[in-house]
Amino acid sequence: MTDFIEGLPKCELHLHIEGTLEPELKFELAGRNGIDLPYASVEEIRAAYSFDDLPSFLKIYYEGMDVLRTEPDFYDLAMAYLRKAASQNVRYAEIFFDPQAHTSRGVPFDIVIRGLRRALIDAESRLGIRAQLIMCFLRDFQAEYAMATLLESLPYREWIVGVGLDSDEKGNPPVKFKAVYERARQEGYLLTMHCDVDQENSTEHIRQAIEEIGVNRVDHGVNALEDPSLVEAIRERGLGLTVCPISNGYVTDSMKADAIRRMLDLGLRVTVNSDDPAYFAGYVQENLVALADALDLSREDLVQLERNAFEITWLPRHLKDAYLAELDAYAAG
Repeated sequence: MTDFIEGLPKCELHLHIEGTLEPELKFELAGRNGIDLPYASVEEIRAAYSFDDLPSFLKIYYEGMDVLRTEPDFYDLAMAYLRKAASQNVRYAEIFFDPQAHTSRGVPFDIVIRGLRRALIDAESRLGIRAQLIMCFLRDFQAEYAMATLLESLPYREWIVGVGLDSDEKGNPPVKFKAVYERARQEGYLLTMHCDVDQENSTEHIRQAIEEIGVNRVDHGVNALEDPSLVEAIRERGLGLTVCPISNGYVTDSMKADAIRRMLDLGLRVTVNSDDPAYFAGYVQENLVALADALDLSREDLVQLERNAFEITWLPRHLKDAYLAELDAYAAG
């Protein structure tokens, strides 16, 4: 089964590029930019990745970004992920980036997106992996800052396929950003939003995301299973769910494997992704292997997870169909 997963054409839709900053690259960028790290080795950095909930993870996550200062830094960050993803036969990825995590510490928006964009172009020509960018707003900042960031993004509109919402969910419901999302829709962005696992008011936040914001898909969204009306709304609208098993195991009590099994059985468009793989010790292939082991998944189950992912991409129909044909050919081989 591991061999089958290795060869499986894959699609990743829930991946934070800042969450791919491996300790080795962190040291390299710190040296390049003259930054002293409070760690003496790669091993010390990895040992510091100790967290058991979302807030404790976010503290370490944002501290680690300080080494990202220049356009080449963001290029190297994205290229490192894309090389890794291509080595795992990821054919297509939609990548989150958090501009406010950088502009809030003095790094210009232009620096961030130009580095990322250049990496995506080079990766497609050199590695054969296609990717698009999703700009996330930080929900624990003011909605006004999110709106300003949205407006700042407009000159780069053709480089950004959609917008998302991430960071600390407590006290920051989807409706806080309703006006921002309305403007984003008017500008032609597609819409997604984190509804993190086992958070305060989880089901209400999922309801707001679907009914009041009108998202095109939901990131995480596992707690929808607690409310049959939400399950029905997700099914009726054909919304995708981007679930991250290994990540779940770090910030909650389990990978939520049984929830993914239920979603598959209910015919929901559930997908498997890596979230922040440098921090959670698992890229998309490792997530699929862990889930297959936990649930004794069949080859048909694994193909269905990838079919779901390619179907809910923000790609034109002809490109979706090309990837699905590749997936079907592999499954039949």
